[in-house]
Amino acid sequence: MKNNLESKRPVILVTNDDGYTAPGIRKLIEVARTIGKVIVVAGEKSMSGQGHAITISTPLRIKTICHETDYEEYVTNGTPVDCIKLGEQVIMKGKPDLVVSGVNHGSNASINVIYSGTMAAVLEACIDYIPAIGFSLLDYEHDADFSHTGPVIESLIKKVLLEGLPNGICLNVNIPAISTESMKGVRVCRQAHARWVEEFDSRFDPRGGGYHWLTGKFENDDMDEDTDVWALENNYVSVVPVQYDMTAYKSIELIKQWNLLI
Repeated sequence: MKNNLESKRPVILVTNDDGYTAPGIRKLIEVARTIGKVIVVAGEKSMSGQGHAITISTPLRIKTICHETDYEEYVTNGTPVDCIKLGEQVIMKGKPDLVVSGVNHGSNASINVIYSGTMAAVLEACIDYIPAIGFSLLDYEHDADFSHTGPVIESLIKKVLLEGLPNGICLNVNIPAISTESMKGVRVCRQAHARWVEEFDSRFDPRGGGYHWLTGKFENDDMDEDTDVWALENNYVSVVPVQYDMTAYKSIELIKQWNLLI
């Protein structure tokens, strides 16, 4: 892949979990188009928090928005993972050089990676040995400003296209919200050991019957300076290498000592 940028324009498959009109994906498309041929396959509506869900009970449909020489855009009724599957197997009938997902409206640092549709799309590409990057912005405001994310996106896309990634590994990139201070740089780090402390706001509707809204707050007890949460809190871009192999290798020998029998 190291000579890919020099030999031909790479094919970049773009998706997200906020829907095809979201400002984050429009920024990602804008930057990706300066680097290669872009094929967008994104959802018609927000699929935030869908994780690695796939659609199996209803038919998937694809609508063509644009079809040009170096740019194609399609909208589907599927999840982010569906978008990768459809892009690779139905639209392209082959693998892109790179998959990029985002820019997510909100952080995907720490435990958020488990719930994230943005990162699920990246992990799906990773399963097929396609280099992939997920981008997220640590800004939950309705009118979040994505303007400063461009140089980060461009730099990482070019670097991954030139250097590649090990099979089974993808990148989770989180970018601090825009502020009066310049970003301090990039930190390659680990996922913080943090969690959501959740509760339900339970109510009753006028016609009888209860309903429940999931609420909660993010709690981080991991104060080490080698984590994605620390990086973001200190105005660094965090880059975490992620893998879909969830085996706890260090615990294999421990569990073997149980002498399990059937």
